[in-house]
Amino acid sequence: MSCLIVQSDKTLLLEIDHPMAADCRRAIAPFAELERAPEHVHTYRVTPLGLWNARAAGHDAEQVVDALVTYSRYPVPHALLVDVADTMARYGRLQLLKHPTHGLVLTTTDRPVLEEVLKSKKIAPLVGARVEPDTVVVHPSERGQIKQVLLKLGWPAEDHAGYVDGEAHPIHLEEDGWQLRPYQKHAVEGFWHGGSGVVVLPCGAGKTLVGAAAMAEAKSTTLILVTNTVSARQWKHELVKRTSLTEDEIGEYSGTRKEIRPVTIATYQVMTTKRKGVYSHLELFDARNWGLVVYDEVHLLPAPVFKFTADLQARRRLGLTATLVREDGREGDVFSLIGPKRFDAPWKEIEAQGYIAPADCCEVRVTLSDSERLAYATAEPEERYRFCSTTVTKRRVVEALVKKHQGDQTLIIGQYIDQLDELGEVLGAPVIKGETSNLQREKLFDAFRSKEINVLVVSKVANFSIDLPEATVAIQVSGTFGSRQEEAQRLGRVLRPKADGHAAHFYSVVARDTVDQDFAAHRQRFLAEQGYAYRIIDADDV
Repeated sequence: MSCLIVQSDKTLLLEIDHPMAADCRRAIAPFAELERAPEHVHTYRVTPLGLWNARAAGHDAEQVVDALVTYSRYPVPHALLVDVADTMARYGRLQLLKHPTHGLVLTTTDRPVLEEVLKSKKIAPLVGARVEPDTVVVHPSERGQIKQVLLKLGWPAEDHAGYVDGEAHPIHLEEDGWQLRPYQKHAVEGFWHGGSGVVVLPCGAGKTLVGAAAMAEAKSTTLILVTNTVSARQWKHELVKRTSLTEDEIGEYSGTRKEIRPVTIATYQVMTTKRKGVYSHLELFDARNWGLVVYDEVHLLPAPVFKFTADLQARRRLGLTATLVREDGREGDVFSLIGPKRFDAPWKEIEAQGYIAPADCCEVRVTLSDSERLAYATAEPEERYRFCSTTVTKRRVVEALVKKHQGDQTLIIGQYIDQLDELGEVLGAPVIKGETSNLQREKLFDAFRSKEINVLVVSKVANFSIDLPEATVAIQVSGTFGSRQEEAQRLGRVLRPKADGHAAHFYSVVARDTVDQDFAAHRQRFLAEQGYAYRIIDADDV
């Protein structure tokens, strides 16, 4: 019996313990999106975006159909096979090309499709003269916008207009005592072969090294966009350590510094800062003839940066992320403006290879006292989450968990500053929050890395791109409501492989019978989909 059940609603159920499961997963990964990965049966879904991603990566409908038929336990619904072929056939009937005399053009292999899209009110302002029956001129600055609109119309354009090489700059990897892992090499090859696109790797799996290797392929000036200043400094540190680049060749463009160098690292925040209604730092995109633009944590790309990205279509673009889940549902924009997914590795697969630490995820449920329950019940709806997230009962549980893991490098993560200040005081641990200066943050992170301090209390500033490989225990006391991205990032803080081979521990302290419990269930769904099972224990059992 085969290992896959293909259903007419386009879901695929993969039996993990089956001997053919690994081969089947490799065969369906290019076109099917992993939705849930609990213990025994993983659920994938076949979507138009997934099928177009596969087409962009060079797979055709015949390969997709063959994979489904080969591994399916039961006959594959005929309607689904027809739909797969029809959906994939939509990709590439419209193409963006460089015309020798007319510049950027949209051309078609199927004239009625071109007629259909030209009737759209959203397409009309983006195109110019019709120079041939099957070809229409596109203004170069609209290259991103037209791809976005065509995707929404269900006719994704294949972009063959090419890239400018940008200003050359020598960069090579210096693999002294280390080397790229096999999956990192495959990720870089997938990206470089495709020209632009997104690499999806778990937190702790070395996305920065994939970025550095892509830069070594491009050998050109590079603009790197990151979530915050701490992340910018870590990128710089890694690039100096792993490549031929020197400190002087790498500039930081942030709220505090405005350096433009052959490799420039800018924060999303500074790019989206408005002065008198205008984005005052947009000239950075034109400051140099960039050959490569890297978007770190691309799933967090702010909407204004999407708009700027539309103007950067002539540059190679690399998006790096642990999850393409966007809470605003704009995954299609990432596809059209950054590029298709070029590489994706399941978390558990990389864990099985020993490159990220196994994690024990545990939800600790606390029961509010009678007086707290009454206060919660009578609180205004918008205040309830804050109230149950910051209950005194949680503080006692955190103290017990810290004691249980005494001597381990422990992060306590939350979003309400007064709660974090109180925990810092009770535990005698330093607190890092928004107002903590970058200098002080770096000092505390360094002290944590060198194990001078064992416990660090951090706010949302530590959600992203903070490299603390020594962290073994994370205790989450409050989160951004039900954000799945945040849960993934926070688990990622403890997933770096441990020198002693120990597992990581991720605790989420949740108030029972409150909205805190509802939000926790939503946040955890993403990790359950990645194969992480949560144990639920009572606070009394800690």
